[in-house]
Amino acid sequence: MKGAFYTGKYRNIFKEFGYSEKEIEKKIEDAYNTIFYGSDDERLYHQVGDDMSYFLDTGNNDVRTEGMSYAMMMCVQRNWRKEFDCLWKWAKKYMWMEEGENAGYFAWSVAPDGTKNSYGPAPDGEEYFAMALFFAWKRWGDGEGIFEYSKEARDILRECLHKGEDGKPGHPMWNPNNKLIKFVPGMEITDPSYHLPHFYELFALWADEEDREFWKEAAKASREYLKKACHPVTGLAPEYAHYDGTPYMKDNRQRYYSDSYRVAANIGLDYEWFGVDDWQCTCADNIQRFFCETVEGKIDMVYEIDGTIIDEKALHPVAIIATNAQASLAAKGKYRKECVDLFWNTPLRTGNRRYYDNCLYLFALLALSGNYRIWK
Repeated sequence: MKGAFYTGKYRNIFKEFGYSEKEIEKKIEDAYNTIFYGSDDERLYHQVGDDMSYFLDTGNNDVRTEGMSYAMMMCVQRNWRKEFDCLWKWAKKYMWMEEGENAGYFAWSVAPDGTKNSYGPAPDGEEYFAMALFFAWKRWGDGEGIFEYSKEARDILRECLHKGEDGKPGHPMWNPNNKLIKFVPGMEITDPSYHLPHFYELFALWADEEDREFWKEAAKASREYLKKACHPVTGLAPEYAHYDGTPYMKDNRQRYYSDSYRVAANIGLDYEWFGVDDWQCTCADNIQRFFCETVEGKIDMVYEIDGTIIDEKALHPVAIIATNAQASLAAKGKYRKECVDLFWNTPLRTGNRRYYDNCLYLFALLALSGNYRIWK
């Protein structure tokens, strides 16, 4: 298969399975309106004055680079430039660090009033910021200052690769030797859900010229890495893992838990965009088979990556349903429709823990309707 990057065609899986274009669009519109402009107990998006906004992690009452960069990606995909710019201005004002070991990175957790909770960065935020900014550049053109989107994206990626060179303080976000993204810059472990080869293929086109070969190699390295990190039978990945793919055994991070769910979604989107690795189809099938055959309705539990069910409820069960469905972009097996139908019939999550579930829910809606697109 040639992916959408080459063909310009994005599959509408919902339509393939019998849903009408009208009801698909309504479902997307309703989700956006709820998440961005719903009631106080529904929305995640909060306006600050006329020109800034933040996206709240309602479970932890903080603002994370994960959520801010996700929200910017949601906005550029929907052509919401005003909201995109408001989010980016808040992130640059309150999250970006100008001094210290992590100068040039973004503080991963900040209070809603702008006070930094941490002076450490999380690499998944940086890679999503960069990709959303590049798409903004391609969709809307560069503005001035911090709204010169392409420059801001290149600046972020330059820091990610070259931090700490020439005896300067700090650590890069990618290991320069194996080309794998780190969990945090100062630790030599990784998070399988951070691996976004479909982003790195595009960074290889638009980042600083001297770094483009690195990004090409990083895309290949991440695709090969996921083959090591995902269990060969269940397809499940641990939350954190070593560079050889073995699970990181501290703090229960060896389990299939919150971060892990994104791997299925990422595999699906990478296959949709680039379609270069049939292993992704096999892995997606394995994940869907596990949840449709093996767990026997216990889709809201915690699991070992070999499929052992742990007597503990998942913190984000709607996220599991959403990402299993998004895996249908790569899956070839008989459970594709079952996973998509279950997702379609699952509402947005309510309550304090709605943030993470509903972010992955909205991305799955976009991806499965053919609306999570490369702007180039």
